[in-house]
Amino acid sequence: MPSLPIRLAETLTNFGAKAVYGEAYEADGVRIVPVALLWYGFGGGSDAGDDGAAGGGGGGATIPVGAYVTRGGDVRFEPNVIALLGVAIPAIWVTGRALARVIRALKK
Repeated sequence: MPSLPIRLAETLTNFGAKAVYGEAYEADGVRIVPVALLWYGFGGGSDAGDDGAAGGGGGGATIPVGAYVTRGGDVRFEPNVIALLGVAIPAIWVTGRALARVIRALKK
């Protein structure tokens, strides 16, 4: 069991946009390198009781941020606006709600 975290760490160090979208590719003289935000987590536990119950789990998510596009000698980052808005709008809404509650609490 102690080697499991080590094996997971060795396996997961290669994750990134390549794991989600594959390798960079070239089409019509344009090289495209996808960029993604990826996070994951794992957990586990056991019971010291007589039955020796144990459990664990894991999960992750990815957001396609955009791509680096190379044409000739020019390299540009082209963002995925839809994905960025899909993440930014809820984050801004939650931040605004939290800030409003803090301001209300400070006024009392």
